[in-house]
Amino acid sequence: MDESNIPIDINIGKLQDWLVSRRHVHKEWQKNIIAVREKINSAIQDMPAHEDIAALLTGSHINYFHCLKIIEILKETEADTKNLFGKYGSQRMKDWQDLVRSYEKDNLYLAEAAQIFVRNINYEIPGFKKQIAKEEQMQTDCEKKHSDYLKNEASSKSEFMALCKQLGIKGDKIKRELVERLQELPEIYDKIGESLKPLQPAIDLYSAFTKYILGDQASDLLPLLQYVVQHGNTTVYQWSYGEPPLSIEPDPIHIELEDDTQGSGDQIDFGDSAVIDFESADVSAEIDFGDGDAGGEIDWGNIETVTDVV
Repeated sequence: MDESNIPIDINIGKLQDWLVSRRHVHKEWQKNIIAVREKINSAIQDMPAHEDIAALLTGSHINYFHCLKIIEILKETEADTKNLFGKYGSQRMKDWQDLVRSYEKDNLYLAEAAQIFVRNINYEIPGFKKQIAKEEQMQTDCEKKHSDYLKNEASSKSEFMALCKQLGIKGDKIKRELVERLQELPEIYDKIGESLKPLQPAIDLYSAFTKYILGDQASDLLPLLQYVVQHGNTTVYQWSYGEPPLSIEPDPIHIELEDDTQGSGDQIDFGDSAVIDFESADVSAEIDFGDGDAGGEIDWGNIETVTDVV
């Protein structure tokens, strides 16, 4: 095995001193590198328009290895200046070739490479490791939050479906489904009136007990409940005057449903206009009690007084 290929262990903190002690580089290489840096600053003032060159000149300062890459690019951009002897007439190429020779003199590029290597080992790589650890922690936190959000989404959806089930709707078009359920209210009121009829014996017992205790001082008890038990679901007019109206014209209730025309998505858009517009209702609509000559007014008949309900 070639002895030049045998690896040796060198402490990273003593790498530059080792290069100097073994006379691979000059001990005053830092002074010599200043002249090279000045040449680089002068050479980059005149560069061809090329994406790779622009990428090399952006970011960190130019070193020996950048110079080699720039020369390879200039071999393409300055190819028309090459003569029969393989020399380039371009001043750009001459400047960068001179820079490479200056770097290679006394192995100056080795000293600079060692300096960059030490800086990367001591500062850049630990900094990147800390940044990677920080980003990994952020990734873990984001994944945990994402998992929590998925659980909350499932819980909210389950709760939403349970509420829709309680309301008797599917939840696809909430406004329209709720408005359609308004048509079920009259039937519900009728069922409530029918379900109260078994309370009549209890009402009679309560009334008899009250009259037995209070005697003549006992007043009418539970007038509204007794009326609903006896007559079921009726109009307020019938409750007040004892006879049903000839016809009933209920006022229409206007509810905006425009959002139902939009595409249904995963999100629930309750909107800001889901309110009952009582102002736009036709307030002129009145109950027609059969007196066509009354000019649209209610015919109260010959009733002189109305007993207030307590």
